[in-house]
Amino acid sequence: MINGLTLKNAVISGANNINLQKFHINDLNIFPVPDGDTGTNMSMTTNAALKSLEDTGENPSVSDVAQTVASSMLRGARGNSGVILSLLFRGFAQGLKDKEEADGNDLAYALGLGVDAAYKAVMKPTEGTILTVARLAYEAGNTAAKQDCSATNVFQAMRDAAYNALEQTPLLLPVLKKAGVVDAGGKGLCVILDGMLSVIKDGKVIEYSEDGKSAETDDFFESAAAQFDDDITFTYCTEFIVGRDEKIETDPNELRLFLETIGDCVVVVNDDEIIKVHVHTEQPGDALKEGLKFGQLLTVKVENMKEQHKNAKNDNKKSKSESKKLVKVKLDVQPPEEEIGFVAVAAGEGVKELFMDLGCTHVVSGGQSMNPSTDDIYEAVMATPAKNVIVLPNNKNIIMAAEQTIPMVKDRNVVIVPTKTIPQGMSAMLAFDSELSADGNKQLMVAAAKEVQTGQVTFAARDSEFGGRKIKQGEIIALENGKLTICEKSKIKAAVKLAKNLVKKDSSFITLIYGEDTTEDEAQEVYQTLSDKYGSHADISLVNGGQPVYYFILSVE
Repeated sequence: MINGLTLKNAVISGANNINLQKFHINDLNIFPVPDGDTGTNMSMTTNAALKSLEDTGENPSVSDVAQTVASSMLRGARGNSGVILSLLFRGFAQGLKDKEEADGNDLAYALGLGVDAAYKAVMKPTEGTILTVARLAYEAGNTAAKQDCSATNVFQAMRDAAYNALEQTPLLLPVLKKAGVVDAGGKGLCVILDGMLSVIKDGKVIEYSEDGKSAETDDFFESAAAQFDDDITFTYCTEFIVGRDEKIETDPNELRLFLETIGDCVVVVNDDEIIKVHVHTEQPGDALKEGLKFGQLLTVKVENMKEQHKNAKNDNKKSKSESKKLVKVKLDVQPPEEEIGFVAVAAGEGVKELFMDLGCTHVVSGGQSMNPSTDDIYEAVMATPAKNVIVLPNNKNIIMAAEQTIPMVKDRNVVIVPTKTIPQGMSAMLAFDSELSADGNKQLMVAAAKEVQTGQVTFAARDSEFGGRKIKQGEIIALENGKLTICEKSKIKAAVKLAKNLVKKDSSFITLIYGEDTTEDEAQEVYQTLSDKYGSHADISLVNGGQPVYYFILSVE
């Protein structure tokens, strides 16, 4: 049996563990578009629980802890992965309701409730994701409980099954297999279960320190390699794992000796199955070639540390500048007096003004790479003085978070119009008919959103592959209705190509919205090109949206 204090410490340990590994989980994302990455979203969701657990006292029941965690995670949920995680913990709250302690049967049953809720929340559940990992973990726990219902045995079974399921995700999702990675959300869940098991099995809370390293870690490779990171004598940080060939009897220490002749910060860790290597060098190819003498390369990562250091300094300056600007204003609850009101999610002062001009009472700051929490959207809904509040998420990764506000709001009706882009949101607002009910308007607005074509010009957030072509981090890319179709060296050329693909003979309206990293001269150049080509049959508008991430957003109707 576990008591409330054990469950509380388990949740804290799980949250700390994903905080430690969130950037590794982010790296598993395969689509190169800058996004609210999975590891970050899941860690921010669990962090909401950490704050609330401080108020549960010294001897809470498992019911109290589970309810506190579920409530705070629901409000703090960010992105689809965060929402699904919050639903899994909501199942824990339901399954452990009114219980002082819990055994393995209780834990498996509670996870099962969470899995059911998560599958129901997703319109088209996809296997090979966090849903599969959670479901197979529950099934294994349920089976284990029939033989030995101790909490340790059942949780160990669920954790092990989760990792087994994670390894199978590439077989269920071809896009994962092609990229050579496992599902990021599934990995995040495994990491959380790892942290929880550490407490349930060994009574050990995984600690988190501000530098992002575990205070308890026994991973020699990570700690040894990390101590050299600030000393950039050589350009390339090279890391790889070799699957050891049993037929090769060469001592791995010879690999270490060779690497020390071509670089520094050498760490070589080996066991019966693999050799893990870290080295700073000017000849990463030579390091890999030498590693091949011991077996096949399983993973390889080569990074330009000097370039990273320069970018990090620039990012740090930018983040400090932005932190001064981003001050969240607390919204006051307003009584629902009007018939219909609107809340939209958008980033960029110009884009926010557009939605305000179209009739939105509140615009929640958020979008790609900055997903708002469910609580952020809930607060805006409650501050909208209307009996019916229509919410426009304007991003596919925000829709689920918005939907979670529906059961939270008791004194007004919340209607989610599942817009996935800024142009869809704008088109939906323009379609609003004051003579119709909220539900009638939802149908009208959904139909209008489907008619608009959306183009987006941004940069590749990570190395990837598209259409047989390698995409390098930082390269300009363009998306047509969410699908990556263009890779270019110039944001201007990408925008013009994008328009050529989207604008048809019957297109009547073209809106070009330029972002904070696009100059007015660049925007005017694209605007003039579009006017020359399409101005005879389409009304073309240029808007300074000031949005981050996207150099240009193109709306075509």
